Amino acid sequence: MSKLIVKRIYDKDLPAGYRILIDRVWPRGMSKVRAQLDLWAKQIAPSADLRKWFSHDPEKFPEFTKKYRAELDANEATPDFIKSVKSALNDQDVLLLYGSKEQTYNNAAVLSKYLEEKLK
Repeated sequence: MSKLIVKRIYDKDLPAGYRILIDRVWPRGMSKVRAQLDLWAKQIAPSADLRKWFSHDPEKFPEFTKKYRAELDANEATPDFIKSVKSALNDQDVLLLYGSKEQTYNNAAVLSKYLEEKLK
């Protein structure tokens, strides 16, 4: 059974799978060749305003989670994104890749839980 895997795009030895960058901004210093992306889902990332407000502050994470989930629910690109993830999971693991140094309190943590709920 294929699974969703959340990883930092800068990590060494990323596992094989369908690679999706889920940030709105391209990761600093990362070449397109090294990234080896199958999809850059910038339309699924938190809005610029929400990202700037949150600024990876752990105290704001619960509120960020609520606001980001509301953006995902309202985003017309979300249903197609969920379909593409579901389709990719039929064949292989799906890597949700993010650039943040913050590895706990980030959009990938919220998006992976959101997707797990929607894919059930």
